Amino acid sequence: MLVVHEWWGHNEHARNQARRLAQAGYVGFALDMYGKGKVATHPKDAEAFMTEATRDPAVTTARFNAALEQLKRDPHVDPDQIAAIGYCFGGGVVLGMARSGADLDAVVTFHGHLSTKTPAEKGRIKARILVLTGADDPMIPPEQVEAFKSEMTAAGAKFEVISYPGARHSFTNPRAAKTGMDGLAYNANADAKSWAAMLDLFHQVFH
Repeated sequence: MLVVHEWWGHNEHARNQARRLAQAGYVGFALDMYGKGKVATHPKDAEAFMTEATRDPAVTTARFNAALEQLKRDPHVDPDQIAAIGYCFGGGVVLGMARSGADLDAVVTFHGHLSTKTPAEKGRIKARILVLTGADDPMIPPEQVEAFKSEMTAAGAKFEVISYPGARHSFTNPRAAKTGMDGLAYNANADAKSWAAMLDLFHQVFH
């Protein structure tokens, strides 16, 4: 299971999710999309890091694939059973990989960005997709969710969208409210339910 971090970078939140996956019986690998352990605490820095990391889609893909190859080399990993999960920025990354036809069995996004400039082509998506989003997330408004559903339906993807009432952006991160950004808030209920939904999907796909 590859874990792609929020726009803050490869911080404790991402590493903790990898540990939780390990406790659930999977191999969790939290990769660093920014390189050199760059981590932001201020939104302006985070935005700069994210912009730099996504400026060239080929670089974004290459970094993801480098982590994927590293994970596949782990003796505990079955290279034919791989999933990717992502948070916020990372959710957009893993969805982008799914849209491009990456050889993944499942992709799960937590409060991830759903819009794209390159919609999935029909029949291209191999992964089962699970989108876990906050109903009160100002960064992922309902129209973005509906556009995503239309795109996935047209592409013939196997997907599910679960929206959590009262949940805002970054609802899985206990430190969300400390960022000073409006619209970000931890939601323990949505955090627990979204994690359970992910494990349920993995059980369906991998067992």
